[in-house]
Amino acid sequence: MAPLPAIRPRAWLAVLSHGNLAMHHFPAAPADSGLRPFVKMHGLRNHFVIFDRRSDRRPFSAAETIRICDVETGVGAEQLVTLEHPTQAGADVQMRLFNVDGREVGACGNATRCAALLAMDDLDRDEVVIETAAGLLPCRRTGAYEVSVRLGPISLDWREIGASREVDTGHLPIESGSLRDGTALWIGNPHVVFFVETLDVAELVQYAPAIQSDPLFPEGVNVGAAELVNESTIRLAVWERPGILTQACGTGACVAAFAARRRGLSTADHFTVHLPGGALTITLEDDMAVMAGPVAFCCTGFVEGERADEA
Repeated sequence: MAPLPAIRPRAWLAVLSHGNLAMHHFPAAPADSGLRPFVKMHGLRNHFVIFDRRSDRRPFSAAETIRICDVETGVGAEQLVTLEHPTQAGADVQMRLFNVDGREVGACGNATRCAALLAMDDLDRDEVVIETAAGLLPCRRTGAYEVSVRLGPISLDWREIGASREVDTGHLPIESGSLRDGTALWIGNPHVVFFVETLDVAELVQYAPAIQSDPLFPEGVNVGAAELVNESTIRLAVWERPGILTQACGTGACVAAFAARRRGLSTADHFTVHLPGGALTITLEDDMAVMAGPVAFCCTGFVEGERADEA
């Protein structure tokens, strides 16, 4: 009988605490331990493990990011987030985002709101500006555990979206099952929104991968199915790059509201977007969108530094 593969130990130690504002700060790692402190947070169950690289400059390899985000071998998260020293005037902190496949991406609304809460607590302020690859994002505290972020500009330019050829992004020439006549948009990351009569999450899971991997989008795309309940209410589910059904997608909520306006399905400026993890409010301001909703603290802890087989 072949021997069972060796079990690799989990590479983290979490110090659990719920709803304790004081625990938002990164814990201090024991001297010379090589451990890296983290804070885990979520916005409507869209969850992130956050590291402060302003004090610990060690980078994360793709393999290390994959391990940390894996719920079986690490902390478990939909993205790894790092806080960095800002490089642009007017920014309070820089945020970088890495997907579960280790690839860096440009934007995530819920991660931005989580990072903003940390920054506002650190600076004892109710407003901060987060520097991202998608630009400078103003954020504001709207409640004890509620944060808004202004995202955009939203674009339908096929070149910005990353399409492989010129297409009518308002009415895409690709379809998969019940996902037809989609709208492609850019809000710091690429999205396709399909309006459906009735939202069926199982159908999204079944049909979205074909859209996400279509040759039209060589870098992949986030795929949303949106049901317009009334003039200002949307039910939405999003299949995110690189291939996960998320409980909430902030940028997806913004582009769904924008697409509803662009397609002439609504004339509203204010939307409530209901996702599997809860509701976000979206306010459209020309080609910008202000997203507001709750954020929450999960736990703090440490991860081991990069192993030799990950270098």
